[in-house]
Amino acid sequence: MASQAIFLLLLAHFIGQVPEINAKIPAVIVFGDSTVDSGNNNEISTVLKSNFEPYGRDFPGGKPTGRFCNGRLATDFLSEAFGIKPAIPPYLDPAYDISEFATGVCFASAGTGFDNATSDVLSVIPLWKELEYYKEYQDQLRKYLDNEKANQLLSKALHLISIGTNDFLENYYVSSSTSSQYSVGEYQNFLIGIATDFINQLYQLGARKIAITGLPPMGCLPLERTTNILFGSNCIEEYNNVAKDFNKKLQGSIMKLTKEHDGIQLVLANIYDILSEMIDNPNSFGFEDVEKACCGTGYIEMGYICNRTNLFTCSDANKYMFWDSFHPTEKTNSIVADYLFKNYFSQFNDR
Repeated sequence: MASQAIFLLLLAHFIGQVPEINAKIPAVIVFGDSTVDSGNNNEISTVLKSNFEPYGRDFPGGKPTGRFCNGRLATDFLSEAFGIKPAIPPYLDPAYDISEFATGVCFASAGTGFDNATSDVLSVIPLWKELEYYKEYQDQLRKYLDNEKANQLLSKALHLISIGTNDFLENYYVSSSTSSQYSVGEYQNFLIGIATDFINQLYQLGARKIAITGLPPMGCLPLERTTNILFGSNCIEEYNNVAKDFNKKLQGSIMKLTKEHDGIQLVLANIYDILSEMIDNPNSFGFEDVEKACCGTGYIEMGYICNRTNLFTCSDANKYMFWDSFHPTEKTNSIVADYLFKNYFSQFNDR
């Protein structure tokens, strides 16, 4: 309880330090994978779900929502920081309708990637289908608001994309068919091409404020450390170097797109640096463990093996950077959201 109180005080301090944003953001529209999926996988036939305890135990009401976290996601905190609402609903959840989606909606699907082959691994929603749902949403929005108001909302809304880790950790590094077809550099370029095309399509559909997060230090995820047990369970630096190189290439593509598209406000909201800082300096963020996760033993548990019967799950997730072996805790998400808001989104304007 004391740790929870300290966390809330720190969060209140962070929010109080947020610079005033130069644009009114009326909605946060989310695409991507499990880092931002607020529950869409609940509604599809896949084994990759988290709509059971102890997931969601720190979410308001203690409800497991399908978020791969003990509480809220970074996108939820961002929505709240923009003064919109404290949680972003999943598009496929029948409990919500366009009246809720008009101020923010999530199309993300845990386990997906840029590459269609990645979404096939666990039978989740591919990125192209997320875009189709977005088009469907636009039609609903125009009926709900009228064309002019809907177009204005879409042009001012933040469109946030968080995706790509699964392409490497679920696909490239475990699938001989993918790794034999591409070198690492070629696969990076292939994914960058898909990302570029996706952003182009969002722009053609009226999006003007777009952020893409790039890759995290994926070699430091607890599950990857576990596979590296023969080498002291250290971070797999090869994977981290691939992530940094990918982000550099993505930044180059973003600079090119910015020159090509009039009126676009496009940023690489780079999460790599803030997550690396947490890993390198855990005490500065109030973490006691950044190597193992809270759920279960902290080494391998995710999804159905992170469940309420696991006796090893920690009592205070705020001491941990990771909730399960692949996903951050609510506390980590809140810090990431605060960092992104201050360093990237305060630059948006209403031009």
